[in-house]
Amino acid sequence: MAAVHVTGWDDCDRVGGGWAPRAAGAPVTLGSVAAPAVFVHNIFTWGSDSMYGFAGQRPLADSRRLLLMDRRGYGDSPDTTHSDFDVDAEDIVEVLGDGASSMGLGGAHLVGHGNGAVAALIAAACRPDLVRSLALIQPSAFTAAAHHPVVADLLDRVRDGAPDIPDGVTPEQYLRASTEGLGMTMPEPTSRRLRAVATSMRERLIWEAEIPIGCQSRAAYPCLAVRLPSSRRAKLPPAARHRVFTTRGAVVCDGWLVRNARH
Repeated sequence: MAAVHVTGWDDCDRVGGGWAPRAAGAPVTLGSVAAPAVFVHNIFTWGSDSMYGFAGQRPLADSRRLLLMDRRGYGDSPDTTHSDFDVDAEDIVEVLGDGASSMGLGGAHLVGHGNGAVAALIAAACRPDLVRSLALIQPSAFTAAAHHPVVADLLDRVRDGAPDIPDGVTPEQYLRASTEGLGMTMPEPTSRRLRAVATSMRERLIWEAEIPIGCQSRAAYPCLAVRLPSSRRAKLPPAARHRVFTTRGAVVCDGWLVRNARH
């Protein structure tokens, strides 16, 4: 069993709420059960969060089981002194194994956002046999393009002079600076949100991640990397830029990832 909390959604969870349950006594075969989808969130949030998490994907549970993982230090998962993408990757592998094995299926669809996408990449490289498909939403995979001069220059600058968070800055102050300071609406600073922010403030530097790009290029499963084109991003109000994928990602992936009943 995974060491982290996982929110599970499926069609039987919403009986009477508009989704019909499977008929009583109906046989369940591998051909009629779609592989589950595992979602891994970014910073400041947790799996089922409606602000920055994957709550907007709930309608997809009418066709398959959705497993929304809370990374360590977020949501209902245990505290951690130092959030680490390599540890997250190990947790993802456990969730993939538990979720697929419990349904007798070979693997699950894997979706990651931001820093969660980096952990998903590492997990998929470690256990490609557990992955049906991989969707990466705005992945923070800087080192994957370290050979590019522009990216190499960026990495050199952040490695040499990335500013530390000043002593005394509270999670609420950090959240305000990271949202209102960029023209975004600050979410309500609940204890749950501030715990997520505090964990984000202690995350391992994402540019330390060694992206297994070679393993990914040889993988048998399909992979989708999603980003908002700069031309379209510039037309969106700042508050919409962060949420566009996690709330509407089902549209981007529909038919390719999670609604194909045979996969």
